[in-house]
Amino acid sequence: MGRKKAPFYQIVVADSRSPRDGRYIDRLGTYNPMTKPATIDIDREKAYEWIAKGAQPTDTARAILRFKGVFYKKHLMRGVQKGAMTVEEAEAKHQDWIDKKEARIAARALQTAQEKADFYAAVNGTAPVKIAAPVAPVAPVVEEAPAEVPAVEEVPVVEEVPAVEETQDSPVAEAAVEQEEAAQEAQEESAESED
Repeated sequence: MGRKKAPFYQIVVADSRSPRDGRYIDRLGTYNPMTKPATIDIDREKAYEWIAKGAQPTDTARAILRFKGVFYKKHLMRGVQKGAMTVEEAEAKHQDWIDKKEARIAARALQTAQEKADFYAAVNGTAPVKIAAPVAPVAPVVEEAPAEVPAVEEVPVVEEVPAVEETQDSPVAEAAVEQEEAAQEAQEESAESED
């Protein structure tokens, strides 16, 4: 299957006398060597049944079945027949082996994706994107008011106030009057604290 420079294979059970692309007995799965790592989708149980019946795989098919754990299951079932272990123990060992193998394949796929992203970043001339860990929002810090108000040091007194046309409603005039009163109060407080 596939096309020129993009092969794609079906894994099938066929009579050895049938043509390569001819009629087959059973379809077990697919094999795509163009991905990294290669994508293999196979029915392990069906493949084990055919191997147990005496099917003879080609060299490539044998490598694929060994990679997917079909021959390991055959090995474990031979141990069950000889009485070395029970079927449940064999199934548990086989499942454990498959889980570890799938984890290694997933890690390899992630590594390949990272290599591809790094390559594209180098070719495009852009820096690789670094994903920062999410930052928790910081609560605003509220300072407590001091219990005692510190003593006011000497406040310079403004001696000359510029002449401003004073009207009853002028905000400048009101501010100047308030400033003058505050200066007088500060002088009185400092005189009291000295005594």
